[in-house]
Amino acid sequence: MSEPLFNFHDTILIATICLSGLFVVLILFARHERHYSDYSLAGFFLAQAAISLHVLINYGAAFRDTALAASPDLFYFFGIAFWLEGPLLFLYTRSLLYRNYTFKRSYSVYFLPSLAYIIYVSIIFYSLSFGDKIAHIETIKGMDAPSTQHFIEAIRESLRVFFGVLCILDIRKAQTNIRDRFSNIDKINLSWLTVLVISFVAVRVWILFIVFLSIGLPKISDPVFDALGLAGNYLSFALVAMMMFYSLRSSPFVIGHVVKDNEAVEGFAADPALKLKIETYMSEQKPYLHHLLNLDQLSSGLEMNPRALSAVIKHSFQTNFYEFVNSYRIDEAKSILDDPREIDKTMIEIAGECGFNSKATYNTFFKKLAGCTPTEYRKKSLKKGKVANGK
Repeated sequence: MSEPLFNFHDTILIATICLSGLFVVLILFARHERHYSDYSLAGFFLAQAAISLHVLINYGAAFRDTALAASPDLFYFFGIAFWLEGPLLFLYTRSLLYRNYTFKRSYSVYFLPSLAYIIYVSIIFYSLSFGDKIAHIETIKGMDAPSTQHFIEAIRESLRVFFGVLCILDIRKAQTNIRDRFSNIDKINLSWLTVLVISFVAVRVWILFIVFLSIGLPKISDPVFDALGLAGNYLSFALVAMMMFYSLRSSPFVIGHVVKDNEAVEGFAADPALKLKIETYMSEQKPYLHHLLNLDQLSSGLEMNPRALSAVIKHSFQTNFYEFVNSYRIDEAKSILDDPREIDKTMIEIAGECGFNSKATYNTFFKKLAGCTPTEYRKKSLKKGKVANGK
């Protein structure tokens, strides 16, 4: 009877390869309209498949010997995916967050480590003869003490964590920018992307820990090291599955609607006349009653540049667009709640009339600005009215 080609734990790597490949096909061939983010995401999942294949070839208990017997060139071939994964995730995140996103030449710098890796393996491995390649593989396999290989892996894993951190910083910047451009953000949800990227960083930190452990404690027993590595494989599979699910479900609600590049206004100086103009417009025209009011629409009504308006709100009113508009909505709600003739109106009706899309946002803002809930405010207001009227 022939020996099995895979063991039980290898199946999680095979599942990752299959799942990633399936998703790439789904992205590239099943969608009628494609965005830059689709190509970055497809590249990211191809990298996941290649990484799993690399791990299978290098560490698979049964598959390793079969694969390397077929061609020793496979030993390093799929390793390039480790270096491509971080930049591809970063570009995917950027393409989701930035309106009119295009690939810039400056982004090429993120792929320099990948190029350096290709040059490195070409020199130390692919330039060798067939026999020397086999000897090199056996040397790496029997290596216990820290080596150049270990330190390169440490750099590689550190870069993967670095790109994950860059993604988190980009998302945080976007979340701030959203509040500077939109008055209702209920449907612009970046929490799923934040969870995915943080999960990515957590898994890569785990793998980086294993690499540093192999450098600091080279004599660690094989069962312990294998258990740590297997845990990394299972976590990676869970990450791929989660990213596949949330990317399909949530990314259409983000693409092209969140932020623009280069929003800063240099040399801004506060202008009292502009502040008065905005206050007058908000009081007389009441644009905040429009549920979907955004920075572009308000700037158009005021005949101002959107970036200039954002700067005025930030510096002259000491707030962001989101809170600025909703503060007017709360004042409008107070005027309705103060009016005894409007006592039959429900809180949902009042929230809608004032421009809020959800009762939850309305209640949150009201309590933040008034110090009590709308219901409590109405009771206090009506009670004051009765006292004033001598009842």
